[in-house]
This record gives sequence, C-alpha cells and structure tokens, in this order.
Amino acid sequence: MERVEPGVRRRAGDRRAARPRRRQRDGVGPSPPSEDRSRSLQSRMPITIRSIETAVPPTVLRQDEIRDVFAGQPDLNRLGGRLVRAAFDVSGIETRHTVVDELDHASAGLPRTDSEPPVFYDSASGEILSPSTGTRNDVYTDRSPALFLAAARTALDAVPDLDADDVTHVVTVSCTGFFAPGPDYAIVRGLGLRPSTQRYHLGFMGCYGAFPALRAARSFCLAEPDAVVLVVCVELCSLHLASSNDPDTIVASSVFADGAAAAVVTARPAPAGEAVLDLDAFETVLTPVGEKDMAWTIGDHGFEMVLSRYVPHIIEEHIAGALAPLLASVPGLADQPYGSIPRWAIHPGGRSILDKVQSTLDLSDDQLDPSRETLRTYGNMSSATILFVLRHVLHDQDPGAGGERVCAMAFGPGLTVETALLTHRVVDESEDGE
Repeated sequence: MERVEPGVRRRAGDRRAARPRRRQRDGVGPSPPSEDRSRSLQSRMPITIRSIETAVPPTVLRQDEIRDVFAGQPDLNRLGGRLVRAAFDVSGIETRHTVVDELDHASAGLPRTDSEPPVFYDSASGEILSPSTGTRNDVYTDRSPALFLAAARTALDAVPDLDADDVTHVVTVSCTGFFAPGPDYAIVRGLGLRPSTQRYHLGFMGCYGAFPALRAARSFCLAEPDAVVLVVCVELCSLHLASSNDPDTIVASSVFADGAAAAVVTARPAPAGEAVLDLDAFETVLTPVGEKDMAWTIGDHGFEMVLSRYVPHIIEEHIAGALAPLLASVPGLADQPYGSIPRWAIHPGGRSILDKVQSTLDLSDDQLDPSRETLRTYGNMSSATILFVLRHVLHDQDPGAGGERVCAMAFGPGLTVETALLTHRVVDESEDGE
C-alpha cells in the first residue's frame, strides 16, 4: 500500500482579501486565437492550482545507512569509495523513499526473510546487483500505477466541489519507465473518470517535466474555461541506481529517489477562504552550454544519468538570463531585486544547485526553506519534486492579505531551465461563485 501524505487545507472561515488580478503575458505553448483574447480571458478568470497532493512508497532509506551500503561494494576502488562517502555526506538529504524493498534490508543491515531470489540487492553478500533494463521496467510497470492513482485520487478528493465527472483532461509525467496503455489510461480507469477524458503523457523530459504539464493545463483552461485538468507526476528513480566508480553515477545514487505528486488545475471559481496558486506566466530557456553535462539515456542495465559536477556552475552563470524573459512579463518586476519576490519554489536537484541559486540571486534562507526541506526529507524525485515544493508553499505558508508572488524553476537535460510566476492567495468572498 503506497503512503499518501495528506495536505492541510484552509478552512472556509479563514477569509482574507484576494490579491487584485492583473493581466499577464501569455507565455504558454499553443495560444488561444489571439494574445488580446488570452489576456482578456485571464483578467476575468485566473487559472489556479486548487490542490497539490503527494504519495511515496513505504520503504525509507536513511542516507547514512544507504551510504555505507554503496561505499562497501566490491567493485569500488579506493577513490570510488571516497567519492561515495563525500557525495552522500554533503547531499543535504536525510531520508529518501524507494520501491526497491530489498534496500530496506540493506540499509538496516538485516537479511531477507523471503525465499525469492534477489534482484537489486543480495543481503547475503551485501552486493548491489545489476538487473537488466527490462527487469527494472517490469518493476516500474508493477509499482508505478498505485502511486499515480494514490496521488491523483488524493488531489481530487482535496477539492470538495469537484469530482471525477468534472475532470476533462489528464496529463501524466514520468521519465523513469514505460508501459502502454499508460498511466494516463490507468488514472481514467482507476478513478472512474469519463471515457471521453482527454489524455496526454509527457515522457523522458527529466526533472523539469512538471512545468510543461502545468503549462499545458493552463492552455487547456484558457481554451476551455470549464476544463478541470489533473496533472500527475510519478518517478521511480531508484530503479536505476547502480554501483560504479563513475562520479556522475555516484552523485545520482546519492540524491535520486521515488515519489508521486498530483495537482488539480482549473479556471472554475474556488470557494471563499480557500488557498490557491494562480498560474500567471511560464517561460522556457535553453542555456548555451550544458547539453553533455545533464543527460538521461537508456542502457542495457537501467537508465543512465549524466549529472556532471559542472551543472551548478552552469546554472550559476546562466540563471539570471534564464529568468529575464519571465520577469519581463510583469512591468517593473525585472528592475527589482530577485529577493523582492516573497516566495521561491526551486527544484532541489542537489544541495550545490540550491546553494548556487541562493547565492547568485541573493535569496534568504526562508525563501529556500521549502526546497531544502523537500530535498532533506525526500531527495530528488525528478519531475515530481517541484510539486512537493509547491505543495509546501500552497498549504504550509500564509500568503497574507492580498496574496504573495511565487517564482518557481526547475532544471533538466539540455540544459533546460523552466520557470513560472504564480500568485499564492486566499479566495475572497467576492469571487465565490462568480
């Protein structure tokens, strides 16, 4: 049974003044018939994230314990062993979750009690095994549907004025496995959605995949004001962890984890007193360098991650340029210090990436707290991770009267930088039912 982490929703009686809605530049993909019409539509109906909920597999990896497992592998040379200890110790991670239940015995130092032959970890020898890509994908096919359904069901249940019949679109995201009919199909069947529900799957995009999904959801709602879009990201990164002397593989083994997150996006009015996130603007930028420094390929023994030590430096050098078109979408915002934006949701690809973002943009510890807390508790769950961070903003932080601006960003292969501006606010009585 997959563990679902319920959100804390605002009570209807907690009513604050809503932030005045302003017209924003439409920074999404396929546009409505005209830019003027897009702006006019958004000025009348903000497109909001109504809920974000998460699910994780039950097996917990404690970073110090799993570090010792990886550091003790017989194929490691002396340098490899030192790199493993250093990477795990400076990761900023305390716990991660995995569908590889054999690793529960590994981190606890206990022998297996079942008679099944080991697949990922041999507790008798203490050796991390190297199953084929097909074997790993079989586990993805077996275990991921429950996480897709758990996150999706809890997110929809968290919006009491909507039910399964209201959902018009499903957008699923994953880069750690494949099967067909896919997770989009499984959600429609598993939640009892209408057979005519439109389904989309974004695959193999990497850690920034939630942004194209949310941007697509926003486009659907601009084109169809009554649309209700269910966005669901699930990643089982731990299926592809491996023992190696290669520094990129060691870093990947020290940070990646499994998790699921889902969001309900719609332009339908929310009840007064409910906390929401308005989707104001999106941008995507390719940095001029970095194509070979962050990549995700399919090998014979799992998917292979390239995550070079230069990635934090590339982000440091190009993050200001990547943010420029997003901030230019709001008059005067580009002229303000980055720290003037109250809330930040940064994909915690690793501790060094967060460090570079914080120092380059001169952000406070409080502004990085949702990202660092997510990294500390869950690790890097690829595309699902940014929704964990945004859930922290939506449910655990008070936007105050008038709401607060949020800047979100994620990084992935290319090197791709995805960014978004949102507004965290509480719906005012005057909007209820408009």
